[in-house]
Amino acid sequence: MPVSPQGRIREVAIALQNLSFSYPDNPGILQGIDTTIREGERVGLIGHNGCGKTTLFMLLCGLLTPQTGTIHLFDRLVEPHQFRPELGFLFQDPKDQLFSPSVRDDIAFGPLNLGLSDAEVTERVEAALDLTGIQALASRPPHHLSGGEKQMVAIAGLMAMCPRILLYDEPTASLDLRTRRRLIQFLQKSDETLLLASHDLEFLLEVCDRVLLIDEGQIIADGTPFEVMDDQALMEAHGLEKPHSLVPHVELHHRRGK
Repeated sequence: MPVSPQGRIREVAIALQNLSFSYPDNPGILQGIDTTIREGERVGLIGHNGCGKTTLFMLLCGLLTPQTGTIHLFDRLVEPHQFRPELGFLFQDPKDQLFSPSVRDDIAFGPLNLGLSDAEVTERVEAALDLTGIQALASRPPHHLSGGEKQMVAIAGLMAMCPRILLYDEPTASLDLRTRRRLIQFLQKSDETLLLASHDLEFLLEVCDRVLLIDEGQIIADGTPFEVMDDQALMEAHGLEKPHSLVPHVELHHRRGK
């Protein structure tokens, strides 16, 4: 059972029991999912396009209603369309989350809607700017930023809400190498419970301590990133490739004249 660095047993952050969901044109997208994720775990979700990763995130947020089963966040049942401030969701496209005149205003939007005082909002905004390292962007309009900068602003907006659980949907999709590295370092230091759905398997190898492989509506494999993604037969059977860094490489030496 996972324990914290202080030796405390980590409580269950997310509990899924017999969770199933279908779309009218895509039945059985999720079928009887059972799993628990404990506080502070960093869990990667992998699987081919359309396997249900984003659908699972939308169910966790209460944006969709399961056909069967239940979802609990810290022992509280998730109700459809119920706001849960302890959970934050980073969309695939950060533009979907940025709409204010300035970066600072965007980050302040969530705390303001929690009914916090002006002083508390300012404190949270400054802490989020500092945590994500984007203080220099605070006065700029979000629509003038690069894709990577928009991503970090969207993350800062979530951090200002002080969530205990964060869902990241393809977080490296719009990032250059430098911003991707900064995001990796940021997430490696994170104390929150993280679920990260990504096709960037090298990214998940660096950030996550656990991986769930989803296919045919079910959890096919659950283990450490190395255990799951190093299994080439398993990965290929479910439409994925073994990460390049886990493939043995033999340097070929070519002699001149041969």
